[in-house]
Amino acid sequence: MGWLEAIVLGIVQGLTEFLPVSSSAHQLVVGQLFFSGHDPGSAFTAVTQLGTETAVLIYFWHDIVRIVKQWALSLVKKVPSSDPDARMGWFVIVGSLPIVVLGVLFQDTIDTTLRNLWITVAMLGGVGLVLGWADRIAAKNEPVPGAGRRQLSFKELKDLSWRDAIIFGLAQACALIPGVSRSGGTISGGLFMGYSRPAATRYAFLLAIPAVFGSGVYKLKDIGADACVAWGPTILATIIAGLVGYAVISWLLRYITTHSFTPFVIYRVGLAIVLAVLILTGYLNPQAPIVSGCVS
Repeated sequence: MGWLEAIVLGIVQGLTEFLPVSSSAHQLVVGQLFFSGHDPGSAFTAVTQLGTETAVLIYFWHDIVRIVKQWALSLVKKVPSSDPDARMGWFVIVGSLPIVVLGVLFQDTIDTTLRNLWITVAMLGGVGLVLGWADRIAAKNEPVPGAGRRQLSFKELKDLSWRDAIIFGLAQACALIPGVSRSGGTISGGLFMGYSRPAATRYAFLLAIPAVFGSGVYKLKDIGADACVAWGPTILATIIAGLVGYAVISWLLRYITTHSFTPFVIYRVGLAIVLAVLILTGYLNPQAPIVSGCVS
């Protein structure tokens, strides 16, 4: 991998990690274009996600420190276990278990078979429609202009329960399949359960921290194993992903307070159609070989 490719893939990772459009799908497609039909591999994707998750840590730093502090104090009985921040700490831990367990059990399948572009196409389109359905359910709870004030039934993070935390976690685990989108799956699950768009999105960001950092650190050992995916470009891509990702977090949290996810639904379905055409016409290889040795 060259420096230009690293810059482009870093930008792609930063732009798509937090939007419900699947960063892994975009890495797969853009990676093929740069690697002469090769897949840069799950290790590169996982490590560059360390950059975007660092952006989450920085953006939510005060919230995270407060949650960790209260959770730790609850362990030694210095704050009650019912404290909202202490409970959030447990909810993040419990919600992270599904993706950790499934990621370990199906690691080989995730790294190979599931990186087939036909699967990515199906997930882009299918989960896009699911997100649209969930968004319509959320829209039913919104006040109708000119129709007077209406009682809202949105749930917020203070309403999070053990059951909901597990469902959020299962929804996030679906993102092990390229094309699903970590944020898209988690947010859809939240909207189906009646959470507001900002609440579902905020929790999706917090829930991703343990899983993404765990996966990224674990995959560090696979970077530099060959001359094409080397440390230098990977570090550059990770830094760029973090900088771009921070800007995207700030924008998205403002956007969803007044807008729906419809544009992302349209984008996902449209991208799925375009990719299907490119595969059928031979421009993209549905099961591209993972980079192993330099490709000229």
